[in-house]
Amino acid sequence: MTAAGPSYVIGVDGGNSKTDYFLFDAEGGLVDHSRAGTCSHERFPDGYESSYRIMNVHIRQLLARNRLSMESVAAGAFGLAGADIPSQKRQLRQVVERIGFTRYAVDNDSFLGIKAGIEAGFGVCSVNGSGAVTGGISPSGARLQVGGVGSELSGDEAGGFYLARRTLRAVYDAFYRMGPPTQLTEPVLKLLGVPAKEHFLDCALEGLLDRTLPTTEMIRLLFAAADAGDAAAMGIVDHSARQLALSTAGCIHNLDFGPEVDIVLAGSVWVKAESPLLADRYRDYVAQLTDRRCRFLTLHVPPAAGAVLWALELVHGQAADAALRRKVVEAIERLKL
Repeated sequence: MTAAGPSYVIGVDGGNSKTDYFLFDAEGGLVDHSRAGTCSHERFPDGYESSYRIMNVHIRQLLARNRLSMESVAAGAFGLAGADIPSQKRQLRQVVERIGFTRYAVDNDSFLGIKAGIEAGFGVCSVNGSGAVTGGISPSGARLQVGGVGSELSGDEAGGFYLARRTLRAVYDAFYRMGPPTQLTEPVLKLLGVPAKEHFLDCALEGLLDRTLPTTEMIRLLFAAADAGDAAAMGIVDHSARQLALSTAGCIHNLDFGPEVDIVLAGSVWVKAESPLLADRYRDYVAQLTDRRCRFLTLHVPPAAGAVLWALELVHGQAADAALRRKVVEAIERLKL
């Protein structure tokens, strides 16, 4: 890259509810940022056409207000919800090329956690947020996504929405399916405002269908009950821990990792959990399932930093060093997104 050539990068963190667009210079200096709604093709009737239209508008606006154009952009990196299978990723690469990128990376947003949390730029990221997915990047640059397409098909049996449903199921089983009594019953009824057992299913279904369940509060109740030794709650936590570990171990064994692997834990359930029980059980299962020496770290920096660092890696041909990583992460953290 010459002095007269393109000298900016764009990083995009596109989730199911919001998208962050970052403009940095090639030395890791923050130039501008904008936040908008989702750009996920899965959220729109016209799918990828809306993804193109939305991302193109916001990227062009970001550049124009800084008196720049696509010719000024050396590289871009896109971590996108809904980039789960090869056909989706192929379509999204076409979207990015239509916007005008020639040097870019496009993949599931789970890979941003690796770039944001691991200095070497490779490892595994277990996402346990509203949903669950695992992404891995090997030292050779090979990438693999495990899960992200549903609990029934790919074992995404974790994440806030899944854990909330399992909590409801434990109460329902105790009421109507000969399940064991559970400490979850009374606090769940109170949380949902259910006046009596006979109204539980109506209230639970309404919350599930309308997506109005107080998921965070329900997970707190689940972990509190598990910590207190409640058998039903402990069973839910243990099951999710094993499923997360199976995805992590499977990702490791399908990529060309050496004897040591860094594993990043990202997402609200991992990051904000008030109980260590799930993480402890997960680590135990990972140790049972793989012979690699695993180093675990929780991602406390914004995953969006991974998109910027990935774009800078494309420009410089190597992972960002410690000073550049710190510069990017601190700039994004100051935005208090």
